[in-house]
Amino acid sequence: MAVKVNKDVCIGCGACTGVCPTGAIQLKDDGKAECDPEVCVDCQACVGTCPVGAIE
Repeated sequence: MAVKVNKDVCIGCGACTGVCPTGAIQLKDDGKAECDPEVCVDCQACVGTCPVGAIE
């Protein structure tokens, strides 16, 4: 299972990309974070890092 990013809440700060140990979360062209479920190991390091709670 992979984490999910709520793009309506995401502010595109990139905090989650810096803590992801596998590089599963990247900022896309729209400036919002997106998680690649094929790469995500569901460690949830990004969940606590998101300042606006956009990742679940």
